[in-house]
Amino acid sequence: MTRPRILVVGAGFAGVGCVKRLERRLTEREARITLLSPFSYQLYLPLLPQVAAGVLTPQSVALSLRRSQKHRTRIVPGGAVGVDTAAKAVVVRTITGEYDVEPYDHLVLAPGSVTRTFDIPGLADHARGMKTLAEAVYVRDHVIAQLDLADASEDEAERAARLQFVVVGGGYAGTETAACLQLLTHNAVKRYPRLDPALIKWHLVDIAPRLMPELGDKLGSAAMDILTARGIQVSLGVSVASVDDEAVTLTDGRVLPCRTLIWTAGVAASPLVGTVGTETLRGRLVATPEMRVPGVDGVWALGDAAAVPDLAKGEEGAICPPTAQHAMRQGKALADNLVATLRGEPTHPYTHKDLGLVVDLGGMDGVSKPLGVELHGPAAQAVARGYHWAALRTNVAKTRVMTNWLLNAVAGDDYVRTGFLASKAGTLRDFEYTDAYLTPDQVRLHTGPFRGAVG
Repeated sequence: MTRPRILVVGAGFAGVGCVKRLERRLTEREARITLLSPFSYQLYLPLLPQVAAGVLTPQSVALSLRRSQKHRTRIVPGGAVGVDTAAKAVVVRTITGEYDVEPYDHLVLAPGSVTRTFDIPGLADHARGMKTLAEAVYVRDHVIAQLDLADASEDEAERAARLQFVVVGGGYAGTETAACLQLLTHNAVKRYPRLDPALIKWHLVDIAPRLMPELGDKLGSAAMDILTARGIQVSLGVSVASVDDEAVTLTDGRVLPCRTLIWTAGVAASPLVGTVGTETLRGRLVATPEMRVPGVDGVWALGDAAAVPDLAKGEEGAICPPTAQHAMRQGKALADNLVATLRGEPTHPYTHKDLGLVVDLGGMDGVSKPLGVELHGPAAQAVARGYHWAALRTNVAKTRVMTNWLLNAVAGDDYVRTGFLASKAGTLRDFEYTDAYLTPDQVRLHTGPFRGAVG
């Protein structure tokens, strides 16, 4: 008999966790494993704000998929842009822009998420995100460029506009991004004697009534106090009405002259979900507690793109939140269920009690809630960094991150721009490829020969 073909889509926490477990538990004769990813690394997403702030180098949070000498998984450099469950095939757009088709016997969908956007005038053309490694590098370049341009300008209005920054999203990503980048500009302005530090203004905007509500009132208030003490203006119950290349207009009527809007207002499941053709919940693929996708043969889903029941909560209809903590554990649990399926053994439902939340606000500040214990200040930051350091998959990555932290603490930053995408606008579309996905008809054009083979 031919070996079953296992195709894993996505090299995030969920996908890589699944592949590593499959490699350990399955012999080479039991299955052929293929991992589909545009990049040959796993991104440690929670540390992206520190990359943007220059505390960490990009390479330190990009964990190579090829470092292991024992891996046998075939890595396909491309992104899945369509799924045909009838043909048991996935359409792939390779990094050269060509289309290919990957057949499967078992499909593991872990494509992750993209930045959630809304139909706000100018948003698509002027917002920057914080979801990919390239976006973090670009945002850093862009912020430093504003300091350079303001320093060179003789126009006071232009100078003030370039030194005003808006971050939208009061969740973990937005709060950490605003906090880390504010420290970047606060420290960098010392190298610009022509600039008045009082002109640098950071705004954190969110439509929610509280900052990071998952942390509770006490820690949310502590985070608010830390941000406001640094001079960050936090506006809650407010969103963006429109944006252009010179200003951001808020829903409360304020117009903020600025050249920088960083959009971190939540995430949405990868658009790949829409090509599968099965039931969704809040935009995520409905999955069973065992992480199977009902109604289709051989398809599994996990991570940010899947609505996996959260059995540990004990609430009807509860689904696991899109966090790294759940994604890592779901990857291992799904791999165990897939191995059990191949060997004719019973599968088990996924259950995991949340271990808490950690938020690193840069410097010596943080707010954390490990195992329900509320912390803020240096102790919370130590817990946050300790958790992230321990969660890094390889010893090489741990060494790089720790070295970066120590070097930054001792020597600081040089505030160097790389010139990355200097001639492009750097929009969300440029980095997250949200317009690359195919319609069902386009998918079938590519998978036609495989439909006949399956039938």
